[in-house]
Amino acid sequence: MNAWTIDAATSLAGKSDWTVLKPLLLQSVAQTLEMVLVTLLIGGFLGLVLGVILYGTRPGNLFENTVVYHILDVIVNIIRPIPFIIFLAAMQPLTIKVVGTSIGTAAAIFPMVVMCTFATSRLVEQNLVPVDPGVIEAARAMGASKFTIIRTVLIPEALGPLILAYAFLFIGVLDMSAMAGYIGGGGLGNFAIAYGYQKFDQTVTWSAVVIMIVLVQVVQAIANALAKHVLKRQR
Repeated sequence: MNAWTIDAATSLAGKSDWTVLKPLLLQSVAQTLEMVLVTLLIGGFLGLVLGVILYGTRPGNLFENTVVYHILDVIVNIIRPIPFIIFLAAMQPLTIKVVGTSIGTAAAIFPMVVMCTFATSRLVEQNLVPVDPGVIEAARAMGASKFTIIRTVLIPEALGPLILAYAFLFIGVLDMSAMAGYIGGGGLGNFAIAYGYQKFDQTVTWSAVVIMIVLVQVVQAIANALAKHVLKRQR
């Protein structure tokens, strides 16, 4: 029996020491929430702006500009499909220049914000496209400025679907935060790998999984309720 097998057998035979693991788990939850909330706040806002620009520069829209639209469209299409774990590695030189390090929570948040921005932009654009052009034209006929139309007509009309889109985005960002553990970003992903997978402790691994599932269920339930309320008021 080799050393790896002995270590695995010993770990499997032992029980999880939650007097040690509990503070680490709570710290990991806090780190995950920090990464997710900061990413959603910054990336979600920048993505909303970029998504509105993508929508607005489409042919026939508020500030039609085919060149700008196609450039942004290509950039979004290049970045969005990249698996986040590869994106983390590719962004390392820029992360070091911006953050000063490639290890830790702050170093994980930067590439998360970048990826979130581009992912959000496409979700926003796709949810703005179905908005009735007649409503926008009516606002333009009344002399409303483009910014006023965006703020008081376009976004409110698409608010219900946008809420659901951001709930979907939360799940994606939570997934990114788990992968951030590979660069020492902390969080539940790092906790599950370091204290669960690597120590052959399924209790620890599944504790992290359950917490992430609960977070997703809570956010999705809130988003569903808000979207339902908004859509009901719009009818």
